[in-house]
Amino acid sequence: MTPTAAPGPADARLDLLRAWLRSRSPQYALDLDTLVPASADASFRRYFRIASGGAHGATLIAVDAPPPEKCREFAQVAQLLDEAGVHVPRVLEVDFDAGLMLVTDLGTQSYLKALGDAGEGSRSRELMRDALDALIRWQLASRENVLPPFDEAFLLREMELMPEWYLGRHLGRELDTATRGVLDRTFALLASSARAQPQVFMLRDFMPRNLMIATPNPGVLDFQDAVCGPITYDVASLLRDAFISWDEAFELDCFAWYWERAKKAGLPVDPDFGEFYRQLEWMGLQRHIKVLGIFCRINYRDGKPHYLADLPRFLGYASRVAHRYAPLAAFARLVDELRGQGAETGYTF
Repeated sequence: MTPTAAPGPADARLDLLRAWLRSRSPQYALDLDTLVPASADASFRRYFRIASGGAHGATLIAVDAPPPEKCREFAQVAQLLDEAGVHVPRVLEVDFDAGLMLVTDLGTQSYLKALGDAGEGSRSRELMRDALDALIRWQLASRENVLPPFDEAFLLREMELMPEWYLGRHLGRELDTATRGVLDRTFALLASSARAQPQVFMLRDFMPRNLMIATPNPGVLDFQDAVCGPITYDVASLLRDAFISWDEAFELDCFAWYWERAKKAGLPVDPDFGEFYRQLEWMGLQRHIKVLGIFCRINYRDGKPHYLADLPRFLGYASRVAHRYAPLAAFARLVDELRGQGAETGYTF
């Protein structure tokens, strides 16, 4: 999460949050004068840090999550994660109807900054292994009919964001029959691969910007969209991220380490590492296709243009993966064409 500017003077949601916190101030010894923005989010959620003299820490986090943002789901998944032995904020107070929460503060040391500063040395390896161990604990807690399924319709709906928002809105490109056919065949392949994998608890946004250096490590944030889905999804999300890239040798080391640990823990990863890696890459590609659309939607619909700067990273991921697998050859050619078109619109790839 990245810092955000202070809200403007006319902010009805902030007024609502302040009044709600004031009503809870005695129990938590809140100092309302210290309320400051803590971070921004790609959604409409906002986070504020506030000083507390209570027993839950020197500072707490106040969350403004205007409905239909998912306070109820946040609280439910927080409990599941805590039961699985994963370090997450504790929900102290919540008003589901108003979309307000008060939660414990996991601090200000994000994985994203630490990993960016550390490079690909032993510190990065240690942090990523902590994260993968936490993921294994979460996956081991999986059980049926608890979280929504990440089913075929869900997968396809996510990928359709790319032709709608990236191709149509961002590049101004009308889909011809040939392009539509390439997309349909590629989307079907990726959805089939994802659905064929073992389905486990899945966080969906398990990435360095949502992980905090904490004790125990890591602290995990932004998990209200958790579902039950493919076992490789969160591993791909962690290492094929929008905001930080790794050398393939470092990625492979992390993937192999997770695969070995997951097998020993009894998780149903594919026993053949080559097939596991193929599943992981195709799962990552599904995510990259989705994110190309989402980042454009965030710009054009929500007025947050800074996400466009990360489009080249995701096009690079998509090209690299698609070129490695014969069934994805037509999509690889399409991505190469799009990278050229993107350069003409002012982006450097």
